[in-house]
Amino acid sequence: MSHGFGLDHLPYGVVAHQGRDLVVVRLGDDVIDLAGLAASSAPPFDPAVLAGPGLAPLMAAGPGVWAVVRSWLQATLADSSASRIPLAEVEPRMPFAVADYVDFYASLNHASNVGKIFRPDAEPLLPNWRHLPVGYHGRAGTVVPSGTPVVRPQGQRRPGPDGRPAFGPSQALDIEAELGFVVGVPSTMGEPVPITALADHVFGVTLLNDWSARDIQAWEYVPLGPFLGKSFATSISPWITPLAALEDSRVPLPGQDPEPLDYLRVAEPAGYAIDLEVVINGSVVSRPPYASMYWSPAQMLAHMTVNGASLRTGDLYGSGTISGPERDQRGSLLELSWGGNEPFTLDDGSTRTYLQDGDTVTIRATAGTITLGEVEGTITPR
Repeated sequence: MSHGFGLDHLPYGVVAHQGRDLVVVRLGDDVIDLAGLAASSAPPFDPAVLAGPGLAPLMAAGPGVWAVVRSWLQATLADSSASRIPLAEVEPRMPFAVADYVDFYASLNHASNVGKIFRPDAEPLLPNWRHLPVGYHGRAGTVVPSGTPVVRPQGQRRPGPDGRPAFGPSQALDIEAELGFVVGVPSTMGEPVPITALADHVFGVTLLNDWSARDIQAWEYVPLGPFLGKSFATSISPWITPLAALEDSRVPLPGQDPEPLDYLRVAEPAGYAIDLEVVINGSVVSRPPYASMYWSPAQMLAHMTVNGASLRTGDLYGSGTISGPERDQRGSLLELSWGGNEPFTLDDGSTRTYLQDGDTVTIRATAGTITLGEVEGTITPR
């Protein structure tokens, strides 16, 4: 059975097998070595794009090649007994080298909840939020593949009665359930990417967990924003779902008011009907819907480059925490525990506000018949 990894999906990845790293697609519970498949047939494209290292050559080749490769794979794998390698016999690797990492803040529900938690007597949204996709530039070097342990970060926290900041391991370690967008085709510095050009540049999507130390973040983020409270680790799935595989899942966003400026304006901003699950130690604690987002992936890309900043192959940008309007749709523990004041209960009867050492967090998602590759991490003590 395909279990959401059928011919309509075919996510790309890189795996280690018998001492070699292979560029592969996943089909059911197997992977297919793409260089090997190309060598045994006559593909209608330059097979060098499948030879590695990593997915970068294919990502940089552009949407015309992506479409030809995908059609060839669907036809070849449907009609042949291509050599398959069981998933259990390979070790997933980082699928591409991250060039730059930007994380957005594109959920109205999440931003409103955070505003209510931290500014209960003020307007939840700051004046700029409905006019532009707010974001920050993260650290590419700490983006890691699913399964990589996450060491509890340490840093400064808010001052105590003596006025001096505390220092030590974070006591408010959190997650953020997100969708990551992987850039394939670069752009020229000084030339903004238009809002209509998402599919010309974005190769695919991956589930992303933006681990967050809320106590470190709370002390450092004024006036310049997230830094050490975010930069210690960001986990992604090793499987990159092609953007084309999500075409049937495109849906209009709920609506934007006021109308965005011209460079962010389209007739109907579109997102994706992707349903996530956040799981802690086997307990489902949240089901965030990506279709509830305020800013679209195309708007985020346009805003990220409107000042002339260029794209590079391997750039990664995250949606920001995905949260729906209901309590059980909140994509961070900050929201689920309402700032640490309302513990929630796991299936084993234990309670959480933030993560404990040894906790394993798994984020998974589906889009119609497609199952995205999950992203997982376990907290290890400092």
